[in-house]
Amino acid sequence: MQTVETIAELRTLRRAWAGSVGLVPTMGYLHAGHLALIEQARRANDQVIASIFVNPAQFGPHEDYTSYPRDPERDLDMLRQAGVDLVFLPSVEAIYPTGFQTHIEVSGVSQGLEGGRRPGHFRGVATVVGKLFNLTQPDRAYFGQKDAQQVAVIRRMVADLNFPLDIVVVPTLRAANGLALSSRNAFLSEAERAAAPVVYRALSAARDAYAQGSRYSDTLRGILRDVLSSEPLAQLDYVSVADAESLHEITGESAGALLVSLAVRFGRTRLIDNIVLG
Repeated sequence: MQTVETIAELRTLRRAWAGSVGLVPTMGYLHAGHLALIEQARRANDQVIASIFVNPAQFGPHEDYTSYPRDPERDLDMLRQAGVDLVFLPSVEAIYPTGFQTHIEVSGVSQGLEGGRRPGHFRGVATVVGKLFNLTQPDRAYFGQKDAQQVAVIRRMVADLNFPLDIVVVPTLRAANGLALSSRNAFLSEAERAAAPVVYRALSAARDAYAQGSRYSDTLRGILRDVLSSEPLAQLDYVSVADAESLHEITGESAGALLVSLAVRFGRTRLIDNIVLG
């Protein structure tokens, strides 16, 4: 496994490769969910690139950029064992040099849900992912379903800007208790970690109701809220029942596929999760 920190080194190595390339962009502090992305990339491509970059452009002024968990040595060891060929570990200055003025803004799918509560977040995501696509020239890029709106934004960007690659979405990896794996789980206290599975219980209750024929969006939202209200440590940010493609919030009854999602705080830690129905 080779590790590079500069764009010049990355481009030199990338130009020397033949065959297909899979990209797994990460912000580091890796867990089994990231390894599942790498495993899929490893199976489908001749070479695999992973990037580790905590992107300041996608954090708001009062969010956790400075405290976001980092352990690059541990990450590199995990990537080496997972069979990654090249790791790109750029500095902030390499990605956003002095005088940087260009950003990618995806309208529509970025407006609600996380985008409505984190202004500028998806502009930061689209900009850095677009740069990574340009720098690594992958045939396929791998993302987790847990960040469903991020996936929708990136897919829209790829379609609109004619990036010549496929976006591969990997199902959310969960602990035995249903908690979606996330780097931010490291912030949870013991009590909060014990309470956090209520998020998946709420989603599962909505899924069960849907399977039994419930199609009214307000009913599904009510089920999510009711389950979450049973856990005192869970502070609800939002629940959503949206069209799975447009991400427009559904009113009334829907026959199409639904993205059921929510954001919940446990102390200072904000967790998001989702399921797709239909």
